[in-house]
Amino acid sequence: MALKPLAPGISVTGQVTPSAVAAARAAGFRTIINNRPDREEPGQPTSAELEAEAKEAGIEYHHIPVVPGQYGDAQIAAFCDAIAGCDKPVLAFCKSGMRAASLWALSQAGKLTTGEILRQAAACGYDLTPLAPRIEERARIARG
Repeated sequence: MALKPLAPGISVTGQVTPSAVAAARAAGFRTIINNRPDREEPGQPTSAELEAEAKEAGIEYHHIPVVPGQYGDAQIAAFCDAIAGCDKPVLAFCKSGMRAASLWALSQAGKLTTGEILRQAAACGYDLTPLAPRIEERARIARG
């Protein structure tokens, strides 16, 4: 697993396998958030398989599937709720980490500036500049 720390308490990575769940626990992670829909590609472990491994390892598990580029309000809200209410540190993943990083970015709108969000993502290798307008829109809404 190539762990990429976006902020204190949250890292993202590419696909987590059932055998990597114990390694995540050994690395100190208390929560895993899976952002991949089941059956996205052949051979991908199912959410149920990963959840069973997480439960066995004593890790909280959330499945918030996102189709690439389709970040709905319900998924963003679910990610926000998961982050707010879970034990940290959190490991969020998808195929490459991009969707997980994007959901994190959208969840931070109004908490961090758009520039801070984009810089933190870029430091982890994710160019989220196309999300800047959506981040700013969410920040405006958060400010009321």
